[in-house]
Amino acid sequence: MPSYDVSLVVTVRDQAPLLRDALTSLTRQFEDPSRLQVLLVDDGSVDDPAAVAAEYAPALPGLTVLRHEQPRGLSEARNTGLAAAQGRTLGFMDGDDWFAPGHLASLLHSLDTLGVDFVRTDLIEEHAGTRKPRRAPHGLRSVPLVPRDTILPATRTTLIDYPYAWAGLFHRRVHEELDLVRFRDGLHTAEDRPWIWRLFLGTSSLAVVDSPGILYRRGGGGTLTQILDERQLQFTRAFALAIEAVAADFEAERFLPKVARQLLGVSAHQLERSRAMTPELRRRMRQSIGETSALLPAEVLREAFDEVDARRARVLRPWLALQGKAVSS
Repeated sequence: MPSYDVSLVVTVRDQAPLLRDALTSLTRQFEDPSRLQVLLVDDGSVDDPAAVAAEYAPALPGLTVLRHEQPRGLSEARNTGLAAAQGRTLGFMDGDDWFAPGHLASLLHSLDTLGVDFVRTDLIEEHAGTRKPRRAPHGLRSVPLVPRDTILPATRTTLIDYPYAWAGLFHRRVHEELDLVRFRDGLHTAEDRPWIWRLFLGTSSLAVVDSPGILYRRGGGGTLTQILDERQLQFTRAFALAIEAVAADFEAERFLPKVARQLLGVSAHQLERSRAMTPELRRRMRQSIGETSALLPAEVLREAFDEVDARRARVLRPWLALQGKAVSS
């Protein structure tokens, strides 16, 4: 039998100054702290998150620190935590974020009451000292839904475009029986894209629920979104895995237009950022985008390209390989 109600995997790398906010918030999740297992995974930090964690041991009796001596990336860090999880439900947290009091208790109540495989919830995004709410993109709340039925339409933002692993809670069966909570090892960016496609195509039920809240710190100087090195190229590998998952599904024809639009959107963003990269890295990025786009049927990619806005079209047009066919002018 599971030893905890919730196992929470908290990943951290060189974020010790912010980790106190995260751990303090976790002391306020349940009246009985023994219901919560906190698996703090130190992914090769040069600071000392274990020393910070030691301060919280009395208030968080389920706290365990796991360490990678060398950085392995977010995917492997989360998987290390999952391998040690003993809770009947599973969740994630980044070491520079925090949860409002009672947030996990609220998600757990919703998951149990609704009887779904997993729940999704809203967040508050903090960037450069400014906070703004971001709602999970689905209008129905606290109603069981079929995940694959929330993916479309391709032309609008839907739950499949909201891939944050920590914005929800998962029943243990999704991990143990379906193997859909674990991440693909080796991905250092966009690891959540193939993850969420597999999750939505392979599970039976979800619900979008209200909760006390998550504060998500975005765009810190040490985050990978701010680092322009070869790890950024891995977003194309991540999308290749997402396309592979969709193509293998019995409703592939229905969902390929959606993953095509996602690939084009992220590719346009990365190509714009590539102006600050080295010429060699820019060349490799353009090549990898072309190779990944070629995994999609030509007509699907052409139709997705025709629907992007003018700014993205200007960025994408020179670099897209549409299986030897030109995109629209």
